[in-house]
Amino acid sequence: INNYGYLTWEWANGLRGYSYPLIFASIYKALQLLAKDNVQLLIWVPRLAQAVLAAFADVKLYSLVQHLENAETAKCVYFCQLCSWFTWYSCTRTLTNTMETLLTIFALSYYPIKGSKMGSSCKYLALIALAIVVRPTAIIPWIPLVVSHFLQEQRKADLILHNCIPVGLVTVGTSLIIDRVFFGKWVLVQLNFLKFNVLQNLGTFYGSHPWHWYFTQGLPVILGTHLPFFIHGCVLAPKRYRIFLMTVIWTVLVYSMLSHKEFRFIYPVLPFCMFFCGYSLKHLKAWKKSAASFLLLSNLVPALYTGLIHQRGSLDVMSHIQQLCSNSYQSQAFVFFMMPCHSTPFYSHVHCPLKMRFLQCPPDLTGNESYIDEADVFYSNPLGWLNKEFYNDTLLPSHLIFFSVLEQEISSFLALKGYEKTASVFHTHLPQGRVGSHIYVYRKK
Repeated sequence: INNYGYLTWEWANGLRGYSYPLIFASIYKALQLLAKDNVQLLIWVPRLAQAVLAAFADVKLYSLVQHLENAETAKCVYFCQLCSWFTWYSCTRTLTNTMETLLTIFALSYYPIKGSKMGSSCKYLALIALAIVVRPTAIIPWIPLVVSHFLQEQRKADLILHNCIPVGLVTVGTSLIIDRVFFGKWVLVQLNFLKFNVLQNLGTFYGSHPWHWYFTQGLPVILGTHLPFFIHGCVLAPKRYRIFLMTVIWTVLVYSMLSHKEFRFIYPVLPFCMFFCGYSLKHLKAWKKSAASFLLLSNLVPALYTGLIHQRGSLDVMSHIQQLCSNSYQSQAFVFFMMPCHSTPFYSHVHCPLKMRFLQCPPDLTGNESYIDEADVFYSNPLGWLNKEFYNDTLLPSHLIFFSVLEQEISSFLALKGYEKTASVFHTHLPQGRVGSHIYVYRKK
């Protein structure tokens, strides 16, 4: 949009598609045409757009349960969904996992479950296909649902010929064309994504966890205090909803087979879990008000803490850097982030062609077993790396950004090269490893 920015290694290797970012690029372009593209709007408008979609998805979930059960159960499910601390934490983030989850809810509202009159094969398949375009892993939770639908469908040939094939061709075709325009060549992003994350399992480069992690930590953490209600609801729910439970178990099992694990990966199963939590809450009768109060209060604290306080320094520090844009000093400024890669936002939170650099951490795709990325090389010997990288004073950055845990180790370099601390930004109460409690901004005198 502005003829500057940064593309990560995933784009060079065709692992990311342009369809989803095109939504935000269109927002940015509209703001530019309206001459309203100030940095605050660039930061907040995508979040607000995501929040509106999340709110609409919550209403869709309420409508679905009201249609399948009754208004009282729908209110309980809706309440559980709104109470979820992880939903608060994730629903406004412009992650592909968030859009995958929202599209899953939209698709679920048209899924032809037994007893539903709202089912529409074309609509729910189209929404699944769109979710797969955004993030190919979206297919995982839908495998048991689509198989179940296929087995129950009397007109199987019609389902395949009149729904599956046309929807698949249109969505994949549109995705291919969009990526062809921006990549300049034909790229099947979904296939590349599958190869990297599943067939080659190269995601382990960014860390690995034991197979049981999602069962012992992942799911219990994102459910939080909803966990006992989820278990209770699974016991109470009628047989026709077992397909939802199968979806949760299947999805967690599949993700458990992959070494690299993150909480956000199983975010799409949370709406299914909320259905059972709401079913449990509705049947508690005399204990309902007490249980609802417990859910609200126990989720409010982690929601507010993780949403407003925990690891906020990554965003707050960008306001210090953005100030360089309104300074005549901008053309000489050079900001270097000496932090674990992608610790902060980048040009979207600066909105000017400021020279910036961060430590790189792309995986090796050539099969070199001795490969070590730039960030790991740096952290193995920060002082030696800095002296070697900036052997000439003319190469020195004007500003250094790093976590507080690094300060003592590079203090001699900072003193020798004439850097002074200009800002200390709170980041977290729980520093760990390379991530410190504060982020420091140093400027060259």
